[in-house]
Amino acid sequence: MFRLLTLFAGLSISLGTVAQNGTIRGQVFDASTGETLIGVTVIIKGTTTGSFTDLDGKFSFKAPAGVHEIQCSYVSFLTQTVTGVEVKPDEVTVMGSITMQTASQELQEVVVKAEVIKNNETALIAMKRNSVSMIDGISAQKMALTGDGNAAEAAKRVTGISIEGGKYIYVRGLGDRYSKTTLNGLEIPGLDPDRNSLQLDIFPSNLINNLTVSKNFMAELPGDFAGGLMNIETKDFPERKSLKVSGGLSFNPDMHFNSDYLTYESSATDFLGLDDGMRALPRGADNATLPIPFGGATDESINRFVNGFDPTLAAQRESSLLDYSLSVDYGNQIDLGSEDDNRKLGVIASLSYSSDYRYYDELIYGEYQRASDSSDKELIQANLQTGEMGEQSVLLGAIAGLAYKTDLSKVRLTVMRLQSGTTRAAKFRIENDDQAVGQSGYLAFSDNLEYNERSLTNLFLGGRHVLKDSKWDLDWGISPTLSVSEDPDIRKTAFSAFTNSLGEVTYDFNAGQAGLPSRIWRSLDETNIASRADLTYSYKYKGRASKLKFGLANIYKVRNYEILQFDLAIPNAVNVWEGPNPDFVLQPDNIYSADNPFGIFVRSGNETPNPNEYNSDVMNSGIYVSNQMNLSRRLNTVVGLRVERYYQRHTGRDIAFATGDLEGNNLVDAEVLNTINLMPSVNLIYALTNEQNLRLAYSRTVARPSFKELSFAQIIDPISNRIFNGGLFPYVDGEGNVSWDGNLTETKVDNMDLRWEAFQDRGQMFSISGFYKRFQDPIELVRIPEQQTSAEFQPRNVGDGEVYGVEIEARKELG
Repeated sequence: MFRLLTLFAGLSISLGTVAQNGTIRGQVFDASTGETLIGVTVIIKGTTTGSFTDLDGKFSFKAPAGVHEIQCSYVSFLTQTVTGVEVKPDEVTVMGSITMQTASQELQEVVVKAEVIKNNETALIAMKRNSVSMIDGISAQKMALTGDGNAAEAAKRVTGISIEGGKYIYVRGLGDRYSKTTLNGLEIPGLDPDRNSLQLDIFPSNLINNLTVSKNFMAELPGDFAGGLMNIETKDFPERKSLKVSGGLSFNPDMHFNSDYLTYESSATDFLGLDDGMRALPRGADNATLPIPFGGATDESINRFVNGFDPTLAAQRESSLLDYSLSVDYGNQIDLGSEDDNRKLGVIASLSYSSDYRYYDELIYGEYQRASDSSDKELIQANLQTGEMGEQSVLLGAIAGLAYKTDLSKVRLTVMRLQSGTTRAAKFRIENDDQAVGQSGYLAFSDNLEYNERSLTNLFLGGRHVLKDSKWDLDWGISPTLSVSEDPDIRKTAFSAFTNSLGEVTYDFNAGQAGLPSRIWRSLDETNIASRADLTYSYKYKGRASKLKFGLANIYKVRNYEILQFDLAIPNAVNVWEGPNPDFVLQPDNIYSADNPFGIFVRSGNETPNPNEYNSDVMNSGIYVSNQMNLSRRLNTVVGLRVERYYQRHTGRDIAFATGDLEGNNLVDAEVLNTINLMPSVNLIYALTNEQNLRLAYSRTVARPSFKELSFAQIIDPISNRIFNGGLFPYVDGEGNVSWDGNLTETKVDNMDLRWEAFQDRGQMFSISGFYKRFQDPIELVRIPEQQTSAEFQPRNVGDGEVYGVEIEARKELG
C-alpha cells in the first residue's frame, strides 16, 4: 500500500509539472536578406529545452511556466537573446518575428526585450527591404492592429492600391484588365469570370498571413502582368488555437429602412445566394420550335407554355433592411511528434455570410450620337434613361484547410466554396431623341428585373521541400477551380407612351421604339486548372549568396456560354394599356387560349444554331529561368527570361451564319490566338547604405483579350440597354472601308520602374517610386459608329498608349 501511495504521489507530481508547461512559438529571419532561416537552434538559455527552426523558419516547443530568456544561435550569425518571455500554463506564447544578424558585424551577441518584437511587421519590412522585386504589402499583425475585417479592407492600406466596388483591386490606377490577383501563388477566377481580379471581401483577415503586391514583373510571375499582381497568402499553421465568432451591422440612411427600395418576389433560397428553381427556364423553352399560333401547336399547349413563365414583371416597393455580416473562424496547430520530432498539423476553417442593400434614386444612363444633320459636329443626346434601382447581394463563403509539416517539408490542402446572389429591380423613364441618327424619338417607361447567382469551388494542393544541405528548394502547387454564373429570367418590360392631339396619353408595346417585353436566360461555366513548380538552387559567387531559379507553369481554361431570349408577342387586340403597369400584362385574360385566340403568346428570339452560344478553351504554358547575383557588396542583380505559349480555340458563329448566310462566320474548335511571348526582366538593386536602396527595373509583358472578347457573342446589358459585340466581328463603314477587321490581338507592355527607399527601426520607412508603361495595341471598348439605332460597343486594338505616375509611402511610429 505504501508503494502504491508513493507511486500515486509521484505520478501526481509529474502530471502537475506537465500541466504547468506552456508553448513558445516564433519565426526567425535573416536580417540582411529577409529570408527565413532553417535549422536555427532555439533554446531556453542555460538549458537544453528548445527546438530547431523548420523550412519556414518557425519553431515550437514546450516550456515551463515562468519568465525566460530565449537564445537563438546559428552558424555564421550572431547569437540572439530575447529576454522577458513569459510563459503561462497551457497557453501559447507567440514571440513573433526574430531577426538574426550576420557575424561579420563587430558584435558578440544581440539582446532584445520580448516587448520589442511582439507586435511589429519585422518580417514584412525585412522582406520589402531585401526583396529582389519592388513589393508592397500588409502583414497579419498590421491587419489585427487596424481591425480590418477582410482582405479588401486591408488592401486599401497598401500604397498604389485602390478598391473598386468594395471588392476588386486596381493597381496604380490601371483597370481590371491590367490588375491580377492570385491565391497562394496560383491563379483562380473570381465570382465574376469576366474580371481578372478576385473578389477580395470573401477572405476574413484572421486567415490571411499577408498580402503582397508585386509592382514590377519577375520571371516567376504570370506573363499577363501590367499594373501589378496581388498575392493572398492564407495561414497554414495558426500560432495558437482560436475560435472566433464575429458579426456586424451597418446603417446608411439613404440605403436602409428606405420604403422606396425596389425589389421583386424572391425564391425560398435567395438568402443563400441561389435560386430554388423559381426562375428556371420553362420546360420546352430550349426546343428548336416553340408552341405558337399558326405553327401547328394546340391552343392548350400554347396557353400552358405561356403560363410556364413567372407573371411578375413589375418592380415592387418595400422597406430595405440593414447590412449585416456573420463569420465563424477556427484555427489550430497540433504537434504530432515528440520533443525531437517537429511534425505538425495545421487546421484552419472559416464560414462567413453577408447581406448588403443598395438603393440608387438618381440612376442615369446616357447615350450620345451625331445629329441627323451631317454638318453639325456637336454630339446630341440620343437616349437618356433616368430612374431608380434597388440591389441586394448576399455572399456565403466557406474555407477549410489542412497542412502537414516536418523540419524540411510541408504539404497543404485548402478547399474553398463561394456562393453569391444579387437581386436587382429598377424603374426607368426613357427619352429618345429623333434628332440623333437612326433614332425614332419616343418616351417610354420600363421595369427591369434581374437575378444573378455565382459560385466558385476551388481546391489548392501545394508543398515545399528543402534538401538537407538547403541548397535545393522545391515549391509546387496545383489548383483546379470551377466557376459558374447564371442570370435566370432577366425581365424587361418597357411601355412606349403616345400623346394624341387632345393631350391624352396611351401606352403600348412598340418594337420600333422601346421594344417588346423580353425574357433572357444567361449561363456560363468555366473550369480552370492551374499548376506550377519552382526549383531554386542557392550558391556562392565571390563569397556572396546567389540563387539560380527556374520552373514551369501551366493553366488550362475552358468556358461554355449561352444566351436564350424570348419576346412576348402582343397582338393589337390587347396592346392598349391604361398605364405602364407590367403586372397587368400576363393576367389570365390577356394570355392566348382557345377562348382568346388574339391573346399574348411567347416567341423565340433565338436562331438555330444559336449565335450567342460559344465554347472556348485556353492552354497557357510557361517556362522561366532567372539568376540573382550580387556583383558587388552593394549591387544586387536579377536577370530573368520567361517564355509563354498561349493557345486559344473557339467554337461559335455569327448572326449571319445562324440565319442561313453561308458566307457568315462559323468557327468549330478554331484557333483564334496562338502566340509565343518572350518576356525578359532586369532588376538592379543598389544599396546606398545598409538602410537605403535604389531600385531600377525593366520588363516586357502582355495583356490578353478575354473569352468573350475573342468571340462572336452579342451580349445586351438589360439595365443600360448597351450591347457588347465580340471582337471577332469585322465591320465595314458606309463607304465600304474596313473600320475593323475582326483581328483582335494581345497588348504588349513595356514596364519601367524606379524606386528609392529608406528603412528605419520599428517598421518605419519612406519611399518614392516612379513608373512608366508603354502599351502597344491596347484593348479598349469602342462605340461602333456604323450601328446608330442602338448603343453597341466592341473591344478593339486602338493604337498605342502610355501611363506614368509617382507613388510616395511613409510609415512613422508615433510611440
